[in-house]
Parts: sequence; structure tokens; C-alpha cells
Amino acid sequence: METIARHLGISRSSVSRLLSHARDTGLVRISVPPSPSIRGTLAGQISNLFAVNTSVVPVHDVHTEINRLHNVALVAAERLIDLMEPGATLGIAWGNTTSEITRCLPHVHFPGSTVVQLNGAATATESGVPYADAIISRAATSLGARMVHFPVPAFFDYASTKEAMWRERAITSVLKTIDQCTVALFGVGSMSARLPSHVYAGGFLEPEEIAAAQADGLVGDVCTVLLREDGSTDHELNQRASGPTPDTLKKIPKRLCAVAGASKALPLLAALRSGVVTDLVLDDGAARELLDLVRYKTQKHNRRSVL
Repeated sequence: METIARHLGISRSSVSRLLSHARDTGLVRISVPPSPSIRGTLAGQISNLFAVNTSVVPVHDVHTEINRLHNVALVAAERLIDLMEPGATLGIAWGNTTSEITRCLPHVHFPGSTVVQLNGAATATESGVPYADAIISRAATSLGARMVHFPVPAFFDYASTKEAMWRERAITSVLKTIDQCTVALFGVGSMSARLPSHVYAGGFLEPEEIAAAQADGLVGDVCTVLLREDGSTDHELNQRASGPTPDTLKKIPKRLCAVAGASKALPLLAALRSGVVTDLVLDDGAARELLDLVRYKTQKHNRRSVL
């Protein structure tokens, strides 16, 4: 920016404002491509281990968790634009990460595109609907897409109620749109992250339900579907969850996961092992913690095998 300012004879701050305006309007795009083939890098190691396209975002240690999330969101927003095309159907799971990503999206319109909410957002004690609606609306506005909301609870009280709702025409219409998704955007929810995941901090589950899930080995979620470290999902709460199962999610060709913070490494490992991720954007701290986890689990398994 300093060089541009000197060349044009204007201030550096003016260049910064002009670039920001050009990016917001879609005139200028900043692209950070994945680097799966660069051996030895954090991105290369993760790509090779899990067969995903990976971008690692360097974030200085002095940054807060909020700043870390914002930096990851900026890169994830650009990656999402790379995955989109005219006529695409984008499914978004609400959460802190996807909320920040939609704030960072440049205005690049894709004619004939649709943005659909992947999981319900209502609760018994408070409504998460405005929160989810804002995420879907921001994405649709930036992409010039039509919106499809999912008017159901995040978690049903009874599995039988979910089964009955899934037969309603208004709901089957949304489920059909989800089945037609060509791109998915989601984060991972952690039960122990420094920046609390909205699904656990927003009253969507009772404290005793969360405690029981943790006792059963569940470490986090993708689209409100709870996962164990090995990627398995067989738990009673998932029979009441409104989000798509890993098997449903894997039918979507392009699935972008964004993660900020080392404390989300364990649920990210679970998500990667479940096979729901094709494209990954994460910060360097989360990347290192993820690789350390893999090494530790491998060493632990090898010691057990020897014994």
C-alpha cells in the first residue's frame, strides 16, 4: 500500500480505504489458495493426513480469540467465493465462526444461487432464530441469492416429534433443498473452547445433557450433530438433532470447514475423521494442536499395540 500511495500521490490510508471499498463491492478479490502439495508445511501435513484442501492462517500469539476468529473468517470468506458458481446452492450451519465469515463476505453475486439454513435454531428458553436468520440473510445479500430458512428447533425434545415434523410438507421442502446443496459452510462446535460455541452457550441443551454427552465421549459437533473423537455419532441426542448427519453432509460435493483456536482441535479431529470436510481453513495454532493430537494418539496406540 505504501508503494501504491507514492505512485498515485495519495496517502496510505486513502489506499487502504479504496482497497476496502473495492473488495466490499467485489471489484477486487484477495485469494489465499490451499497448499496441499507443499510437503513439510502445516497445511501440507494436514492435507496429506486427511485428504482435504487446507489453508493455514498465520495469527500472532498476542491476538485475542476474537481477532483470531476474524483473521480465519477473512480467508474462509474468500475460499467460499472460490467454491461458489452461478446456480449453486449453499448450505450454512449457524455458529460463531460462520457468523463472522458472513460478515467478511465480499459482494460477489452468483445468479440463480440459493442459501439454505442447514440446522434449526429455536430453543425452549430463548429463540436462536434471529441469530441464524442474520447469518443466512448476510450471506444471501452478499451472494445475490434467495434464502431458505429452517423453522425448527435446534434439538427436539423427543425423537418422535422430529420424525413427525420431517413428514410435514413445509419441512420436507427445506430438506429437499439441503439435499440439493452443492456447497456447505460450517465450523465445529467445542464443549471446552475458550470462545464458547453458541450451541453450548446459548441454551440449546440443558447442562445435564451436555455433561452426559461429555461422559459418553462426545467432544463437539458439526451442524449440531454431536461427534466422538473417532467421528462416530451414535448418541441419543443426535436422534433429536435437526442438522444433517455426516452421511447426508458427505453427499454435498464441496464442504468448507473453518476453525479458529487451538481449543477446537479435538472436535476438528472428530470432524475430519467423520469425513465431512473437503476444504479446511484454520489458524496456525489450531493446525499445530491438531497435528500434536494426531501424533499423541498415534504414539499412544503404538504403545498399546506393543503391550
